[in-house]
Amino acid sequence: MEQADINLWQGEIAATEADYPYHWQILDPAEQRHANAFKNEPLRRRYVEIHAQLRIVLAGAVNTAPEQLRIHNAEYGKPYLVDYPDLAFNLSHTGNKMVVAIAHNCDLGVDIEQCKPRKNLAALVDKCFAEEEKSYWQQLPESQQTQAFYHFWVRKEAFVKATGRGIALGLQHCVVNPKNISEFLSIPKAYGKANEWLVQPIDHGETICGALASRCWVTAHSL
Repeated sequence: MEQADINLWQGEIAATEADYPYHWQILDPAEQRHANAFKNEPLRRRYVEIHAQLRIVLAGAVNTAPEQLRIHNAEYGKPYLVDYPDLAFNLSHTGNKMVVAIAHNCDLGVDIEQCKPRKNLAALVDKCFAEEEKSYWQQLPESQQTQAFYHFWVRKEAFVKATGRGIALGLQHCVVNPKNISEFLSIPKAYGKANEWLVQPIDHGETICGALASRCWVTAHSL
């Protein structure tokens, strides 16, 4: 397995009114059309800021102007840079936080989620967890179940995003080891062996759970 470095950019979604014109102008026409489809103004502005920030981070990685980047989507919707196909990147955001992971020649995915109680956790576990994960989660004290759910969830999401398939792949088919959540017990055969994938936590504060999944031995560090 090839050595690789993954850069993690972690930031806040907190643009001012003065930032908006610049953020808007560096988006491409497709992104602007997507933004205009939002009827809710705060959601539209959030989309513009997030995708402008993504462009700014990627532009720094390839040393070009953010508005010059050509971002297209692969067959199942995962974005890539047309002119820099060896540069992998992935974006996740929740609340006022966002994270971008970047690496060369490496399959990667990232996910962050607000770790807040949900009434339907048991139903999600039943639908999206494998038997090994489900059994482990159900035996936990109720006070630990919410945090444990998100620890599993973000690792699964990061993996399916890394494959480019997203949740359509089926979260129950990528199985996190309950005894060591830095590894998978099993994954779909099309994506190699489980031990070829590394899972790393992302520290984004006590109320946010995050994980990075990558198919390469890496050392992740903050930009």
